[in-house]
Amino acid sequence: MKQSDQANFEIANAFNGIEVVNANYTKQNFSKHVHEGYTIGVIEYGAQRFYRSGGSHIAGKNSIILVNADDVHNGQSAAQDGWGYRAMYPTPENFREISTDLYNGKDVTPYFRSSVIEDQKLAQQLRLIFSQVEINSSRLLMETLFYAAFMGLTLRHSSNATIPKDVSGSKQKLLLAKEFLDSYSEQDISLQQLAAISGLSQFHFIRQFKKYFDLAPHAYQIQIRLKKAKKLLKLGVKSSQVAIDCGFHDQSHFTHHFKKALGTTPSRFQKTSSFIQYK
Repeated sequence: MKQSDQANFEIANAFNGIEVVNANYTKQNFSKHVHEGYTIGVIEYGAQRFYRSGGSHIAGKNSIILVNADDVHNGQSAAQDGWGYRAMYPTPENFREISTDLYNGKDVTPYFRSSVIEDQKLAQQLRLIFSQVEINSSRLLMETLFYAAFMGLTLRHSSNATIPKDVSGSKQKLLLAKEFLDSYSEQDISLQQLAAISGLSQFHFIRQFKKYFDLAPHAYQIQIRLKKAKKLLKLGVKSSQVAIDCGFHDQSHFTHHFKKALGTTPSRFQKTSSFIQYK
């Protein structure tokens, strides 16, 4: 599986932009350096040897690498064919936003003592994030995924972690956010906006929205967009224009969700529904 050294960087559509990288290295030997943000990465193949926190560590396939902001570290191959990994670089401010939300305004920015962890659930979450970054998914979906991953890291692997209790009697508050999504489904709505509308923390908003409505906020947003799309298609609006009007970032994204929900493409649905409506 030998590959040439390369690294592709992208900016995720979440929390004012989070840098992510998809990298493959064979000969690369990183000198000691620091980042202003955290490094959170999953080894996809091979193995990496790196120095961090006064010691040397080896991360093999499916391991998660954790480097705190301003930790001195380096990196090189620990396998004959090098190593490949996908990583993100959230800033302390990103974690601060999550921690103050989790702990009612208290700043509990995490410190990760372990340099390499084995956490299959978290690795799956990270891979899902990276795949959604590649297709430029909606802001609400990206922020929800990042939030869940950051929360899991903080609660399971940082040196200070307690689980917040649920808030009771929040259904009426959640209905306000639901009505906002119904009215502005095509907009690029943020997780923070919806939590503020409902008067809940982002943590409680995500958990309790799904509890009451049986769909995560971003999944509900997709369903509302699809309802609007069906109406426009029946009116004869071109599929490409429907994708734009309903908030999908391109035709491919629209077709993917439409077929996944309805089992047919937008164009086929339009032809069939027009025939039924006007024959």
